[in-house]
Amino acid sequence: MTGIDSNTEQIIMKAARRVFTNKGFDGARMQEIADVAGINKALLHYYFRSKDKLFEAIFKEVLNTVFPKIIAVLMSPLTLFEKIEKVSFNYIEMLKQNPDLAIFVFHEISRNPERLVGNFKNVGADFKIIQTQITKEVEAGIIVPIKAEHLIANLISLCVFPFIARPVLMGMAGMDQAEYDRFLEERKQIIPHTLITAIKKQK
Repeated sequence: MTGIDSNTEQIIMKAARRVFTNKGFDGARMQEIADVAGINKALLHYYFRSKDKLFEAIFKEVLNTVFPKIIAVLMSPLTLFEKIEKVSFNYIEMLKQNPDLAIFVFHEISRNPERLVGNFKNVGADFKIIQTQITKEVEAGIIVPIKAEHLIANLISLCVFPFIARPVLMGMAGMDQAEYDRFLEERKQIIPHTLITAIKKQK
């Protein structure tokens, strides 16, 4: 593919990601994507023959942006507390740089969860590793008994919610953009402190 072709493809994908994020898959129209990209519909279909193929390409790009670094931390030999700290930091930092990703993935979870689960496995996620680690740390008296699914749900929810509910949080608290950015930086510390305090076994 030439540099010009590659550039056109990226323009299309950027425009499509914006439309899919705002409208969801069902509400998005190829004509609107072409308009946002500043090209004609025929050229859009030349690069991506259908809306589904275009969405699939964007979804894979999103997953490659969002999950590899986080999955690498979860699958690493770090302690559970270290994983919570690193995932909190990495997840929030990644979403700060790509603020539309949370809503994009949220749309897809509600529309096609099977696609998300399948792609999780493709990037090396093995839930059993976390389950085994939690069991061992419970048996070692490091943490209180907790199911892995509850811990992961708590961790992801605490990281993602401020991005999905950003307009509401900013409006309720009267935050401007600079204050919201500081709020997100504080979350990097508050989330691991909250979770670790909740599961750490008291001596």
